Amino acid sequence: MNFKTQLFYFLKPIFWGIIIALVVLYGANFVNVVGKFFDNNQVASYSDAVKKASPAVVNIYSQQYIDSGIDNKQHLQPTGLGSGIIVDNKGYILTNFHVVSQADQILIALQDGRLFSAKVVGSDLITDLAVLQIEGNNLPVIPQNPSYIPQVGDIVLAIGNPYNLGQTITQGIISATGRNGMSSSGRQDFLQTDAAINEGNSGGALINSRGELVGINTSEFYTNSQNISNGISFAIPYQLSQRIMESLIRDGRVIRGSLGLVAENLDPLLARLWGLKSQNSIIIKAVNENGPAFNAGVEVNDILLKINGKSVENLVTAMDSVAELKPGSETTLTLLRKGKELQLPVIIGELTTPQFKAETSKQN
Repeated sequence: MNFKTQLFYFLKPIFWGIIIALVVLYGANFVNVVGKFFDNNQVASYSDAVKKASPAVVNIYSQQYIDSGIDNKQHLQPTGLGSGIIVDNKGYILTNFHVVSQADQILIALQDGRLFSAKVVGSDLITDLAVLQIEGNNLPVIPQNPSYIPQVGDIVLAIGNPYNLGQTITQGIISATGRNGMSSSGRQDFLQTDAAINEGNSGGALINSRGELVGINTSEFYTNSQNISNGISFAIPYQLSQRIMESLIRDGRVIRGSLGLVAENLDPLLARLWGLKSQNSIIIKAVNENGPAFNAGVEVNDILLKINGKSVENLVTAMDSVAELKPGSETTLTLLRKGKELQLPVIIGELTTPQFKAETSKQN
């Protein structure tokens, strides 16, 4: 009898002894779980996920001073409705910027009946995000999982206060990720979902089946010709909202790097002529005079291949990588100009916040 055979006969009783011990210790729980699985009275439900997340989703009521027209005095009147998410036990609340942009006073209503007055910590027009803060004890915080990556087909639930009916849950799936043509700024990727997001849902939570925060509900898509919903809604991804929130808390604003140029994804036919992959190159369409790119010698029709030695994937990821760079720092652009590759050092500038108005989606 060889050594392996002897070892097998020696370990066999130990293995079965462990199995029997586990059955004795946890057998009752095992039987209970199996029983519930086959119990006809059990129904498929996301109630556990809702119970975990919903207490941290708040109602936001904006008030503004408006001339009464009677006594020539201004009085606070309700002017806005939305939702928000408590993401930290320090009372930080994430919501959409458009929910509180015109507010002189912001009231926060929790699901347990408590009412707070909130202050604005900071806001970012580009991503339509704002951070508020309330002071209170034992505040509910929404479950968060930074390692969770949303996938097309994942089941999601939207939580908010549509039309001030009270907290409402709608269900759908993630229809697409990386949607970047839905805002006039074009500077962020959205999650697309078929979960209904109506007026008052803005700033509310999009959660997965575990109750973890997936995104911040922001808008519903409407056709330009008719004010009819197409069952297409959008949410700002959790990972992006976290970066924006941290910057707003730390600096009171979002500091982004800028090259001072306008670019677009390279046309596939043109890319083929140059022997390039269109998804890994963008073409420069305009250069701001006296901007960072202009001063570095970048020209219109240059093809941007790399930023700091890293290949660009598409326009949005290229803008994101530049935005992450600290203004005043130096980076290197790898360009293709008239068939020749060249590298230009450039000093990063700071992106100024643009003023834009969304036209392709309705903010709720």
